[in-house]
Amino acid sequence: MSATIRAIGTAVPETTLEQAAVRDLFAAQPELGRLGRRLVPAAFDASAVEHRHTVLAELDRSRPAGAFRDTDGALHSPSTGTRNDRYRELAPTLFVDAARDALVRADVDAASVTHVVTVSCTGFTQPGPDLDIVTTLGLPRSVFRHHIGFMGCCAAFPALRIAAAFAEADPDAVVLVVCAELCTLHVRASDDPDQIVANSVFGDGAAAVVVTADGPGLRLDAFATAVVPESAGEMAWNIGDEGFEMVLSTAVPKLVGSSVADAVASLLDGPAADVPVWAVHPGGRAILDRTQQALGLPDAAIAASRTVLRDHGNMSSVTVLFVLREALDAVIPDGAAVVALAFGPGLTVESARLTVVRT
Repeated sequence: MSATIRAIGTAVPETTLEQAAVRDLFAAQPELGRLGRRLVPAAFDASAVEHRHTVLAELDRSRPAGAFRDTDGALHSPSTGTRNDRYRELAPTLFVDAARDALVRADVDAASVTHVVTVSCTGFTQPGPDLDIVTTLGLPRSVFRHHIGFMGCCAAFPALRIAAAFAEADPDAVVLVVCAELCTLHVRASDDPDQIVANSVFGDGAAAVVVTADGPGLRLDAFATAVVPESAGEMAWNIGDEGFEMVLSTAVPKLVGSSVADAVASLLDGPAADVPVWAVHPGGRAILDRTQQALGLPDAAIAASRTVLRDHGNMSSVTVLFVLREALDAVIPDGAAVVALAFGPGLTVESARLTVVRT
């Protein structure tokens, strides 16, 4: 008996940001210094992002102004409390929509769900969106609920581990894992290079998976966790007075490149290039480039990761599930291996080996 992802559902906010337009918005902010005026266009243009989605309609200059932008186009920086209020207002819809999509795709009745695992690092509220999923979709009121918070871009993997443990312990378990991130709630105009990079790549979205014992889908064969030595200060996620603050050292892609082969070695039976599909979290173009180079992967192996980066940006914990869905929508033969991995604060590399099961 093996735990299997039966289906992957997704959801995004209705507002789409075209990269060139949002680049120009940030580049035009009057408080930018000479460094910021140079870095903003460079970061946005080098991101490999063409468009992404946001819950903040006012970041689209064609939409009415709001708390984050005034009518003159000047960006404001609301307090962390104000940003979290928007999370509490806007996150539940994304959680529910992704969960509903996953259940429909898996042809699973909401009343049969036994466990709900939610994931998010971009806001806090209790009662949380897990309760919205239960009440809106009609899950049993007795369903077990668990939340994984503030683990960053790699948090889908501990959630999948938990789901797999439930499914392997109980053949009747139906586990719903739902990740939702509202990363753009934490944008602000800044000369800080880390914040500029965050402004250029992060987007909003949600993804959900249904995990059961056996059945068609993606079988969860093995997981691995690795912490890169002496890298704790290179990637971090902290709470400030004007939103959550990203620490993203320029050394991160190099560290990923030097450590990823060892991090996934326990999941491989041979050369990495023998695995036809790699669902790599697209934290940024440089991270994908370094991962591909370090593992010796052909372009086709990580094509889904580059597509998701182009169309959605980096949605933190959500993103690797978008990549897996993108890969599954392609024609992958029964029995094909898939390796998924993501990078989070620590610097932590989380990975999993999966197998395509068509029947």
